[in-house]
Amino acid sequence: MVKSNRDLEGRTVTAALRAARNRHTGAVIWFTGLSGSGKSTLAGQLERVLFEQGKQVCVLDGDNLRRGLCSDLTFSPSDRKENIRRAGEVAKLFAEAGFICIAAFISPYSSERELARGIAPSGKFLEVFLNAPLAVCERRDPKGLYARARTGEIKDFTGVSAPYEPPRRPDLELRTDLLSVDDCVALVLAKINALA
Repeated sequence: MVKSNRDLEGRTVTAALRAARNRHTGAVIWFTGLSGSGKSTLAGQLERVLFEQGKQVCVLDGDNLRRGLCSDLTFSPSDRKENIRRAGEVAKLFAEAGFICIAAFISPYSSERELARGIAPSGKFLEVFLNAPLAVCERRDPKGLYARARTGEIKDFTGVSAPYEPPRRPDLELRTDLLSVDDCVALVLAKINALA
């Protein structure tokens, strides 16, 4: 016989119980920046460091979500918003399950990032702006996307034919053209530790 929710009160696994077991709270660490600013690189390294510290951690990456959960979306402004809404909802689920969820998304519009912040558990969202000049991002360009965008092969490409609105007051700004990956990880870790 299935019991009602009222009968199960007191037996649910709460955020406090998860935090006690994990020795950390769940959170959403939202990396935003141009393509080539270092979001995926930094997310991967931060994930490794947190995992080695015994933390529950996962990475949501724009490329991975667009191959699966968001494969039905284009890069139009309305679809970009929906992509970020879905990513924000998934990140929230992970954070509520006690994970430190690193979300690496260009998320070019301020309104989208505020939407993601509003979805996340209260007080458990860090917006990290990976700030690198467009010229540096184009030089890095491991997938050749900027070159394809410059020839018109890719439409609505952020930084070329679509805008990027830099965060006005991010929780942390990292000049990834000036700082090493290790330095960036250390700065993000300090912010994560301050959430606890």
